[in-house]
Amino acid sequence: MVKVWQSMKCRKESMAFAKMCGCVRYMVMNEKDSTKPSMEEILAIKDQKKRNKAYNQYVENMTPKSNCFANCAKAFLVGGLICTLGEGLNSFYEYLGNEKELAALYGTITLIAISIILTGLNIYQKLAQFGGAGSIVPITGFANSVVSPAIEFQTEGEVFGVGCKIFTIAGPVILYGIVSSWFVGLIYWIMHM
Repeated sequence: MVKVWQSMKCRKESMAFAKMCGCVRYMVMNEKDSTKPSMEEILAIKDQKKRNKAYNQYVENMTPKSNCFANCAKAFLVGGLICTLGEGLNSFYEYLGNEKELAALYGTITLIAISIILTGLNIYQKLAQFGGAGSIVPITGFANSVVSPAIEFQTEGEVFGVGCKIFTIAGPVILYGIVSSWFVGLIYWIMHM
């Protein structure tokens, strides 16, 4: 491995990056051993435009690449399994002799209870990491967003912990849901006067 040092402290993965960031100092290394510039080296660049360009390149290199098709397939699988479980629960409650609307209510309550239990056992977060939006979109995701802060802040007490923080994630959803439903109700009332 050949190392060539010149006037400024900067590690380079290529000569192109050395020219781009304006550093005169660089290392010439084997292709297998090439290193990427650190954040400190990028922040040491004096020229604002070159620093921004180097930072954008750094972010692009550090951001994990995601496979959109695989993520969509996982979300479809997880969301589909949650919805299939919900339909199975509805059918089960109808089989027990409940009316369709009451069976749907019991199925929803059961899904919420399952979500709360899985959140408490730290299993729902793993499911959400795998399934992404597939675990967030059903009502189980909303239950998880209410329970997670409650579990996280329970050490701060009932009032300042659970009481204050329980709606930090779900609060905006509830707020905008209530406000938008109020506006829709007002429009409906005006149209039917």
